[in-house]
Amino acid sequence: MIEEASVYDVAIDSPTTHAINLSLKENNNIYLKREDLQPIFSFKNRGAYNKIINLSDKQKSLGIIAASAGNHAQGVALACKKLKIKCNIVMPLTAPENKLNSVKRLGAKVTLFGENLAEALVKADEIRKKKKLTFVHPFDDPFTIAGQGTVGKEILEDENSYDAIFVPVGGGGLLAGIAAWVRQHDKKVKIIGVEVDDSACLTEALIQKKRIKLKKVGLFADGVAVSQVGKNNLEVIKECVDEVMTVNIDEVCAAVKDIFEDTRVLSEPSGAVALAGLKKRSKRLNNKNLLAVSSGANINFQKLGYIVERSELGENREKILSIKIPEKPGSFLKIAKVFGKLSVTEFNYRKADKKDAYVLVGIRTTSEDSFSKLKLKLKKLKYKFSDYTNNKISNDHLRHMVGGRASSSGSTNINERIFNGEFPEKPGALVNFLEKFGTKWNISLFHYRNIGSAYGNILIGISGAKKFKESLTAAIRLSSRATWSRQVPDFSKITNKILHIPISKIKGELKFDKNSIRIIQELFNLEKKKQSWMP
Repeated sequence: MIEEASVYDVAIDSPTTHAINLSLKENNNIYLKREDLQPIFSFKNRGAYNKIINLSDKQKSLGIIAASAGNHAQGVALACKKLKIKCNIVMPLTAPENKLNSVKRLGAKVTLFGENLAEALVKADEIRKKKKLTFVHPFDDPFTIAGQGTVGKEILEDENSYDAIFVPVGGGGLLAGIAAWVRQHDKKVKIIGVEVDDSACLTEALIQKKRIKLKKVGLFADGVAVSQVGKNNLEVIKECVDEVMTVNIDEVCAAVKDIFEDTRVLSEPSGAVALAGLKKRSKRLNNKNLLAVSSGANINFQKLGYIVERSELGENREKILSIKIPEKPGSFLKIAKVFGKLSVTEFNYRKADKKDAYVLVGIRTTSEDSFSKLKLKLKKLKYKFSDYTNNKISNDHLRHMVGGRASSSGSTNINERIFNGEFPEKPGALVNFLEKFGTKWNISLFHYRNIGSAYGNILIGISGAKKFKESLTAAIRLSSRATWSRQVPDFSKITNKILHIPISKIKGELKFDKNSIRIIQELFNLEKKKQSWMP
């Protein structure tokens, strides 16, 4: 089917770019398959066109409907414009404005509905039944897979030969298509699928040996934010793919930076997923020819600040330290001199008491060795510190907060719980949350970050009740359709428990692992009979 796939009416035979800067850094020959140069800045035009052109005349005459947050919507709209077919697209209310405008510009009728793709799909099915339209699936279809498979055909026709090909995975259409062609024509090259760890539906399917629908997916890399791998796709992948691996968001952000430095193109997060996997694997390799599919460049501009910030962490170049210093004149200067010529990227301070202060410091390092020397220097000078470089709560929230104590009286009896979760990024979301949450509970802490995704991260503290029952948790969960992932019972009382009871005895009660309990203790400076400190 791939040999006969009709894609080049709307797609180009995308070039391969030798990533010279990255190759030198990684000690391997690294190449990028530039699907970000397609007319819709994504590979999705291949599969959408091949599916639609192979529909029957009757199916075409009915008109097309699809649901998508972005790239698939653009691919379908472009195909329908080329073939002069009526096109209907349902997009969630949270769809990025640049992708929404592109779909409209291509002539599609757009219906905005729901807060996510799942709700948009339900609406699309409702419209399909009512108007008797033809539905075009974004990835789980043989013709769509064949269209995406032309990428693999072009790779093997390239003048270079490759030891491994890295492919991003959402629903698995691109990976299945590339793998089907490459495995048929080259038995030696390794085919490696790469998922983001917060939406790894393929990894879970391979572990469980069946398709699993994830209860929750991360939406930052929206182009691969799929809860369940395609049925047709999984069968091909199991037969033809050598390995599936995962990467985190910080690694993806670092890969976006790498693509820009070698091509001057700003990749969207999902477009850099394959390169993030390649970089992760290249640490074990030397002088190999490695190719990553750069799958899209439809970046939401609002995400750029977050990408820049997290790329340093993803490259392991920025370290985050919490350091205890004496609360007296000259302490800032003294600690600053410890850093020497190291670049300080961030310096947060909040007075804790008359005796001590705590600073949260970002340090740009050139190597692990330089960071190790810094920590050794701090130990010799008897500074107490903690490394929060890889701590999600710190990176998402605490490094961006400067706040006081939950109680100005100094009392520890504040009956506070801390929740961490996701919040829909849409107009009126905060008001909606507060209205549904009600006035029974007192919000003692609130931090929300908009990172240009459909959902943002939240840290919220609730206080003001003598006893916390299931009603509090219910109030949280029912409010604003937010998804809450962590809960810390009675924050003030935990301080004494951590100090007086072995961690092994309270691990189950807190529902946190040992490292998380240590982080709670250190990051908030939990001391006997003292209030917590929030950087």
